[in-house]
Amino acid sequence: MQCIRAFMPGMNKFPLILFVLILSGCATTEKLKLTQPAEKFSSSGNNKAAQEALQLQGHPYVPGGKSPNEGFDCSGLVFYVYKKQGLNLPRDTWSLANQLPTIQLNQRQPGDLVFFNINTKPLSHVGIYVGHDKFVHAPSSHTGKVMVSDLNQPYWRERFTAVRRPSHNPVSLNDTTNQICLLN
Repeated sequence: MQCIRAFMPGMNKFPLILFVLILSGCATTEKLKLTQPAEKFSSSGNNKAAQEALQLQGHPYVPGGKSPNEGFDCSGLVFYVYKKQGLNLPRDTWSLANQLPTIQLNQRQPGDLVFFNINTKPLSHVGIYVGHDKFVHAPSSHTGKVMVSDLNQPYWRERFTAVRRPSHNPVSLNDTTNQICLLN
């Protein structure tokens, strides 16, 4: 306070205290929320989906799960988040990767889906990109919960395969002729 007075003689303490109180109201200990990703949003970016996915951190991993009440597997998390956005996506990773439009890695935006090959199984894992090279996913029973991971971590970087972008369009993305259901 002495330093401030030296630069601003006669300054009333009340405005400074009020300013500090207002700023302290912005502090939080909540889960990771990326509200200003480095990427620029376009009309096709789905920030709402990214924010919804971030809200689900900590929910349990459950094979076949697709809701907060029962828990999630990776494709169930994607299915749930986009269903809340009014988009009916396929329920398995293979169909998601094969039915959604391909996006170049350097063109990814929050809300895009990132795919990985796990245990040499192509397109066997999916997450929702949230910006700053981070993605939300339900990795496995080993981790036990929905979490945020970094695309730059060696494990994920080595297994990364593709980016796809869900979008609202009149064509249904749920192929009813495909009876394959690959969960994780």
